[in-house]
Amino acid sequence: MNLKTLSGIGLVGFFAIWWAIAVSGLVQPQFLPTPLAVLNEFWELTQKPFAGYTLQAHLVSSLGRFGMGFGLAVAIGVPLGLLMGWFRTLDAIVTPLFDALRFVAPIAWVPFAALWFGTGIGGPVLVIFAGAFPPCVINAYRGAKYVDRRLVEAAQTLGASNWLILSEVLLPASVPSIVAGVRVSAGLGWQSLIGAELIVASSGIGYLIVKGQSNISTAIVMSGMIAIGIIGFAIDAALRRLEARIHRRRGRG
Repeated sequence: MNLKTLSGIGLVGFFAIWWAIAVSGLVQPQFLPTPLAVLNEFWELTQKPFAGYTLQAHLVSSLGRFGMGFGLAVAIGVPLGLLMGWFRTLDAIVTPLFDALRFVAPIAWVPFAALWFGTGIGGPVLVIFAGAFPPCVINAYRGAKYVDRRLVEAAQTLGASNWLILSEVLLPASVPSIVAGVRVSAGLGWQSLIGAELIVASSGIGYLIVKGQSNISTAIVMSGMIAIGIIGFAIDAALRRLEARIHRRRGRG
């Protein structure tokens, strides 16, 4: 029996157990709807507004916040990691502060985000940035640190400046490590976004889940969770393809 067959059996078994418990009467339908009821609710949410918007509009709102926070983390984190990997003075200055902050869970920034930005867009962006920033810095730093020293020495022998070494040697050689970090960063950023929207947002998929919980509608909550999983999987799949493509091109090179 191959792995795909086993995976299919696992999925069928999961939904069969879920359906059996839901129809057994052991749990009220309000708290454990059947898979079909959740699917119907998911479809309803795409057609009729809930908490002010349709499911698609909530997702667009969430993706907009994610794009800003994640983009900011990549734009700052990758260059900072490369610079820290090359300039020892900058590494010595930044590392203690970075090591202190990177262990603070992104959700711990939510109270600060609420105080500083209320339900505006700045709060979720800050929380996403807090989750997505460390992997970008760490992987870019490691990529720069573990570049083949012969390449660096050859560039130095030819009289290349620090900035030329950074752009022409360290950055290209660090791309696989950077892309791996960006993939981890995207996953953490997406998870952080949902946590932020549970508290400091007035739209978005996390907000939809909160409103579903307020209405004591497990079907709505589970529909939101399904949407989160689908989008998260799509983001990771796109970055996996990018990572594989980079590895193939470097292998051919």
